[in-house]
Amino acid sequence: MAAARRLRHDLHRRPETAWAERETAATVREILDTAQIDWRRCADTGTVATLAPQAGGRHVALRADLDALPIAEQTGLAHASQIEGTMHACGHDGHTATLIAVAHWLGAHRDALPGPVTLLFQPAEEGGHGAARMIEDGCLDAPAGSPHARAVDVIFGWHNWPALPQGLALCPDGPVMAANGTFRVELHGRGGHASQPEATRDPVLAAAAVTVALQQVVARRVAPQVPAVLAVTSLEAVSAATVTPEQAALAGSIRVPDLAVRDEVFAAIRQIATDTAAAHGVHAEVTTAARYAATVNHRGPAAELRAALSSVVGAGWADHAVGAPVMASEDFSYYLQQIPGAFALIGGGPEPPARAAALHSSRYDFNDALIDPAARVLIELTGAPPPPAPDIETG
Repeated sequence: MAAARRLRHDLHRRPETAWAERETAATVREILDTAQIDWRRCADTGTVATLAPQAGGRHVALRADLDALPIAEQTGLAHASQIEGTMHACGHDGHTATLIAVAHWLGAHRDALPGPVTLLFQPAEEGGHGAARMIEDGCLDAPAGSPHARAVDVIFGWHNWPALPQGLALCPDGPVMAANGTFRVELHGRGGHASQPEATRDPVLAAAAVTVALQQVVARRVAPQVPAVLAVTSLEAVSAATVTPEQAALAGSIRVPDLAVRDEVFAAIRQIATDTAAAHGVHAEVTTAARYAATVNHRGPAAELRAALSSVVGAGWADHAVGAPVMASEDFSYYLQQIPGAFALIGGGPEPPARAAALHSSRYDFNDALIDPAARVLIELTGAPPPPAPDIETG
């Protein structure tokens, strides 16, 4: 895994955000060329590589995401980001390095593959709907130029999860990660002098009231058995200390287990924000935006992924403390809406996990110790010969 770790650190030093992953894509493609693995461009900065396209068994796809986040890194590490204001704060550098390690092994053993294997190096997972664009561009279709090749039958993916200690994982049947969406409430009032509140219609007060009132959505509009999160994450009301402004705004995100609950929560946000604003003499304009659907595992592939985890990590891998679905979201959901597949969260944090920097934190760094076991799990799912200890990359 030494080469994969070096690659991971190199990718970490030069992160690229969604739809700008040009150097990252070039690096992936160069490595595939060196390994004599055929690939094609997909969704601009994405790459689709297929091995053994004529093999008779089922066609398995494995996915890694490429993009970083607009966050200023504060780790102080030797391999810290060299791009100001951008960092790999979600571990996609590690996911990419892991799939490259898998590519090396499968490339060296392509003649032993029971069926085709497609490797998806996907851009723009972080809110850019990159999976949808990859699907639109045919990433799950039969490889062109292979007359007897078939479309992808099943897909597997994973995400590092620092909130779980290393050696544990989460891979349920059904939902593993939540659906999400965002909302924005703009409040239009009447500005004026702070000494004459009766002459104004204060949008700042209304924004505060709406923020508090929205907390009843989860507490009173959603059944307690349904996992849901509503978070107001920003407030805007630029003004001087003695001036009531003309407008204010608030925004936030929601996490829900399915699209039906998302629709209910969005409707409640619109009603509560509009009515609360009206009670303060202020007009509210509410906009909502759906982002990703829930990531829902298919029963058969999820059982396969759990078996691979047991084989590689050990029988005690299953975490029973973290409930599913977790409230983060993933655009891997797009693939699972198209074909059978499964997704796992693989723990990479210390014990206790509370000591770990969270995903999307400026102090987060991917745990390199995950590359080897995650790669072995993915290789096992393809039916390829298992790598011997200690190093997959020895071939």
